[in-house]
Amino acid sequence: MGARAVSEQPPTLPRLHGWDGPWVGLRVLVTGFGVTGFSVADTLAELGAQTVIVDGQETRSRLEDAATLSTMWGDRLDFRFGETHTSTLKHFGADSSAAETPDLIVTSPGWRPDSPIMRAAAAEGVPVWSDIQLARRLGARPGAKEPDWLVLTGTNGKTTTVKMLEAMLIADGRRAVACGNIGMPILDAVRDPEGFDALAVELSSFQLHYTEPLRPTAAAVLNIAEDHMDWHGGLESYLADKAKIYESTQVACVYNVEDPVTERMVAAAEVIEGARAIGFTTDSPDVSMLGVVDDILVDRAFLDNRRHQALELATRADFGSLAPRHLVANALAAAALARAVDVAPAAVQQAIRSYTPADHRIQPVAQADDVLWVNDTKATNPHAAAASLTSFTDVVWIAGGLSKGVDYDPLVQEVADRLRHVILIGTDSAQLRSSLERHAPQVPVTEVSGGDDGEVVMRSAVAAADRYARPGHAVVLAPAAASMDQFASYITRGEQFIAAVTALMRDKGFTTP
Repeated sequence: MGARAVSEQPPTLPRLHGWDGPWVGLRVLVTGFGVTGFSVADTLAELGAQTVIVDGQETRSRLEDAATLSTMWGDRLDFRFGETHTSTLKHFGADSSAAETPDLIVTSPGWRPDSPIMRAAAAEGVPVWSDIQLARRLGARPGAKEPDWLVLTGTNGKTTTVKMLEAMLIADGRRAVACGNIGMPILDAVRDPEGFDALAVELSSFQLHYTEPLRPTAAAVLNIAEDHMDWHGGLESYLADKAKIYESTQVACVYNVEDPVTERMVAAAEVIEGARAIGFTTDSPDVSMLGVVDDILVDRAFLDNRRHQALELATRADFGSLAPRHLVANALAAAALARAVDVAPAAVQQAIRSYTPADHRIQPVAQADDVLWVNDTKATNPHAAAASLTSFTDVVWIAGGLSKGVDYDPLVQEVADRLRHVILIGTDSAQLRSSLERHAPQVPVTEVSGGDDGEVVMRSAVAAADRYARPGHAVVLAPAAASMDQFASYITRGEQFIAAVTALMRDKGFTTP
């Protein structure tokens, strides 16, 4: 098969729906062989597709996984590792000198649109799917129940919200699982022989970029802020990819009342007739919204007399001792998706009561001398950092790292009146320092040294924060930046913070939880 016009597709592709579609012999290139790539390759082999898997890294774990699948499926799968294989489409055919292009690419989320293979695919007119799209095209196994797809995206809070949603569904007696960008690969979920009543699907902007309308039962966008601008090529493309989640929604398009961009996305979406716009807010809700009244989480959307009544779902006290505003918002978004499939209010409350915050996301580490130490290393962009910092009144802020090209001015303007001192980390903190000088000139700033040795950097940052923190203050690690300039990952950054705080508490004679 030679080059194909951009508008032309293989005649089989429109018919690739369901397990009995014309998959056998289809030539599929799988890009990436991590957790997602493994599930894609395994699925395609079961379908009978002729599949080549390429990955730039030849690691021991990848070789072991390839051997496992090869034992199961034999010559249905062809694995090619190394950078030489990731720059060309032409992997098919017996004659390597005249290799041909695939009929379809199924990609792992991290493969950028400007990578050599993706640019070549666009030029050759080869369709590119995410694993999400492949799963939606397949549907449940024959004989298994077709689940409700409850899908969500957003710049921040996705994992918290999807885990809450999963818990609400399970508390209501549904067989449900969190999948997609978290937890179980979605292809493993749809291939489950028993099937699920509902899928709680977290979707990244990367996955949505390579995904057609999903026709979900209900969909939500939690919030929007600048992130991954380098991957998407700009804010407009990022917004367009996020907005795809609402297309063809069947029951409820859930939006954030406090983030008007999400409401505009709903207004512009082509949805199934009868689908409703449902808002969530941490303030008092209007009709067709979920919100908060006198510390009670209420539903004014999914009840018959919603113009005159509100249904109690939970209380702030159900969250425990720490209920920051963004966590309440995430719970309301999860509740809106759950209520769209008639989950009972008691199940919503049970899930909130049993919720345990994930590590590294507004995680209390220690409290001593009336100073609270909080690890939010997962706040890798300004929007996430704002959610942390606005949860406290008086903050010693540890911030900085790789900025990813974002603008810090809106964040600093929003939180300036809460800041009592700023401790800057990162190999280049000039951009954040400049924003602080312009919009929070009254706030003292200390820059710690340590080069690219993250352990030294974090010990210095914690020691500096201890010098400046006063009773009633919260010391918050919310970097608003990526970690790779000084740490192996944001998790390592958080672990180093916890270790440094633990050592400080030990030196002071206190114990940590």
